[in-house]
Amino acid sequence: MSFAFSGAVSLRGPAMKAVIASSGEQAWQLQDVPVPEPAENQVLIRVHASGVCYNDLHQSRGTPGHEPAGEIVAVGPGVRSRCVGDRVGVLLWQSACGRCEWCQRDKPLFCSHIVGTSMHLPGSHAEYMLAYADATVLLPEGLTYEQAAPLFCAGYTAYAGLRAADPRPGETVAVVGIGGLGHLAVQYAKASGFRTIAVTQSTDKETPISDLGADEIVRDGRALAAVGGADVVLGTSRSMSAQSDAMQGLRPEGRMVIMGLGSAPLEVSAGQLIMKRARIVGSQHNGREYLYQVLDFAARGKVTAVTESYDLAEAAAVRERLLEGAVRFRAVLVM
Repeated sequence: MSFAFSGAVSLRGPAMKAVIASSGEQAWQLQDVPVPEPAENQVLIRVHASGVCYNDLHQSRGTPGHEPAGEIVAVGPGVRSRCVGDRVGVLLWQSACGRCEWCQRDKPLFCSHIVGTSMHLPGSHAEYMLAYADATVLLPEGLTYEQAAPLFCAGYTAYAGLRAADPRPGETVAVVGIGGLGHLAVQYAKASGFRTIAVTQSTDKETPISDLGADEIVRDGRALAAVGGADVVLGTSRSMSAQSDAMQGLRPEGRMVIMGLGSAPLEVSAGQLIMKRARIVGSQHNGREYLYQVLDFAARGKVTAVTESYDLAEAAAVRERLLEGAVRFRAVLVM
């Protein structure tokens, strides 16, 4: 993978501040780097807000950050759909080969040559970033940069998981793990019209998650079953044991959607799956149409990302707070 800035960069030109990760274990450093220039089909974005995702902690090289929201300040050759002044966010997966089986089937997520923000291109924890114009999404009027940024990964992931479960009218949705993903998943389930149950052992989260729309709060899978169970369980926790435990509360023909990624294996009872005819579904950013709906819910005030805002210069301290589990729901770097 290459983490060099894409496009022509003048080493004598203007500089910008950017967070640089030298390894997965080392603290982030704020450095001066050249402001990049957009190449063909690219735009240069002045980043106004950049959400901090737990996956940023795995960044071992280059500029982390894949939840950007900002303003286009320059466009490269060939760009027709975007212009200077547009308020945009950027997709995690920016481009694919366009030639393989999966691209031809309009499923570029599975392309082996897919290009990702902060993985193959520099990320958004910086004053400016490059993006392919086709990977930018216009922000709805009234949606602030700070609110929009976390939706480009956390909100997108949560809502795409809900849609992947194909919930039907009258069904119940449970959310396991009320953190950066989970607090948004609760809101999207409720805003979509479903009875929504939060599954958490954190008693200090009961009041805020009730305020965000949870109809009930239970401690574990057994308690979930005791209140009638759920047709859809959204697993947003990094604890795979918590996600496994929640399956006790799946109703017959229920769907367990795995979105939270942990290092431990997911333990599954084959008998439980067979007898209940239950399904386990893996999910990520499943379709661009879902991101449109994610942003629309937020713009209409149906969903609110609960955030802690920090200056870009505080990025290293935010990383430590994230490692310690001290961030309440979502952190955002503002420029």
